[in-house]
Amino acid sequence: MLTLGALNRLDGVRHGFFSREGGVSEGLYASLNCGLGSNDDPARVTENRARVAASLDVAADALVTCYQVHSPDVVTVEKPWAPGAGPKVDAMVSNTPGVALGILTADCAPVLLTDPTARVIGAAHAGWRGALTGVLAATVHAMTKLGAEPGRMAAGIGPCIAQRSYEVGPEFPAPFLAADPANERFFVPAATAGKFLFDLRGFAHSELTKAGVRRVYELPHDTCREERFFSYRRACLRGEPDYGRALSAIALEP
Repeated sequence: MLTLGALNRLDGVRHGFFSREGGVSEGLYASLNCGLGSNDDPARVTENRARVAASLDVAADALVTCYQVHSPDVVTVEKPWAPGAGPKVDAMVSNTPGVALGILTADCAPVLLTDPTARVIGAAHAGWRGALTGVLAATVHAMTKLGAEPGRMAAGIGPCIAQRSYEVGPEFPAPFLAADPANERFFVPAATAGKFLFDLRGFAHSELTKAGVRRVYELPHDTCREERFFSYRRACLRGEPDYGRALSAIALEP
């Protein structure tokens, strides 16, 4: 489990960005695969998720994840739902102690947020599409409805694909530049003519700052290049039929 020291110092909040290590899954899913949508043995996934919950000192059935669809949509969590029964959204917010908000990723950016004064937390799945269409600003806004203030929030961006590994086609920058010409700074030419390298982590950081979050912290890991993380792109490059999903989660202490 990886943590950000700045978030560790906030009273009443527990969080963790989990690698693929420390679980019971095998093969492509070795070993801490937490994705119910993978083709892994469901019993192994359930055990892995229970281990994540235990690391955060919450009950196994208090860890919730949503059905992620690369949207800007957010839900407020008042009580846990059954595994696999989550709504089709890409972010969650809560002020309920003891409930852990979990985000599944395999290259996309997991973003965990908190306003420790208001005792409000949020968790967002920021792939390029969700980030571009506003999932991070929507998460911040949903937190304010529970009494949080952007200026008091702290946000952590977990392991995700790094710019050096994220080659995109010539058409990819257009919607980003249409949204804001300043987004040009998140693209550099790739070695392949006409293609670009995209800085997802930097873009997510910028979106949080635009939403008013003053304290944004990052973990530097590249999921595509580091074998201790699951990676959709690496699996595709290797021709593998499936891939595991890592879990990042945040909870309010009771």
